[in-house]
Amino acid sequence: MHKRFFLKSLSLAALAVGLAAPAMAQQWKPSKPINLVVPWAAGGSTDQVTRVTAAELEKVLGQKIVIVNQPGASGSIGTKSVWDAPKDGYTWAAGAAQDLGAYQTLGMLDVPATQWHLFLTVANVPVVGVNAGRPWQDMKQLLDAMKAKPDEVKVATAGVTSGGHNAMELISRATGVKYRHVTYDGGNPAAVATVAGETDLTTQLAVEQADFIRGKRIRPLAAVSDKPLELEGFGTIEPITKFVPGIKVPTNYFGIFIPKGVPPEVVATVQQVWTEHIGKSEALKKYATTRGALFAPVAGDAALSAAMPAIAANAWLMQDTGKAKVSPDKVGIPRP
Repeated sequence: MHKRFFLKSLSLAALAVGLAAPAMAQQWKPSKPINLVVPWAAGGSTDQVTRVTAAELEKVLGQKIVIVNQPGASGSIGTKSVWDAPKDGYTWAAGAAQDLGAYQTLGMLDVPATQWHLFLTVANVPVVGVNAGRPWQDMKQLLDAMKAKPDEVKVATAGVTSGGHNAMELISRATGVKYRHVTYDGGNPAAVATVAGETDLTTQLAVEQADFIRGKRIRPLAAVSDKPLELEGFGTIEPITKFVPGIKVPTNYFGIFIPKGVPPEVVATVQQVWTEHIGKSEALKKYATTRGALFAPVAGDAALSAAMPAIAANAWLMQDTGKAKVSPDKVGIPRP
């Protein structure tokens, strides 16, 4: 990712956090540990950034944050458990905003993204990464192989609605290629499966492939983005737009979600923490630069506005590919 683009994005994100911050002083002091549900397997993109964020929050809130991995049904099982928990402010969810906004469309959880308070930390970029032993050296070779043998090339993702699945579906729709979808309980298992040769490639996020790419176990062919991706310890990964002109890739934001209905002082406190601490976190900045993510902290209404393009694109992608059970326009998501 170009340095100028990164700095501009960082400045805009920091401004958005500031605009989202409440004027009132911090009032909530948690009196017991907070449960933070990661609805994906350990080691994946959500799990990684959530653990870094939780450690930062613990310093400020003075209370333990317990990470609970609860994978299944594209993240909807763990997210539903948070929604169904008492609205006392002690049970939070984590994940990608675009997933949160698609659960209604998929018939998995009848709760729109607008019923959650969003606190975002980073934006993640999918990467087309092939097993190092496979013959394809660039994106053109891979696409030619997929066109020559429809439904034979095996692609590992974290399941329907995951960043990896959405990325592959975008590529499929833009190029006409067909693939064999192999799903796992998270992005890390999908990347591991690719390294092990169970699948030919993965389109999961850069943060989940970074170590394998640096270790030359996965060969990155393209970042599913309109900008090059700079990965520390590797170099530049070319954008998918170089190979598939005109493809549109919305920004995939990750963070923490607190259901509406919790005490207002909980929300006010977390928003203040985002402004004063998370927006300046060196630990999260380092995570982003070393893992191939964009540091983009934003909270409140600004967070929902930032996430809506990806939410809409995801929901309508599910509709257009026949995976939706409820049309997005029926739940207030207009076609982008």
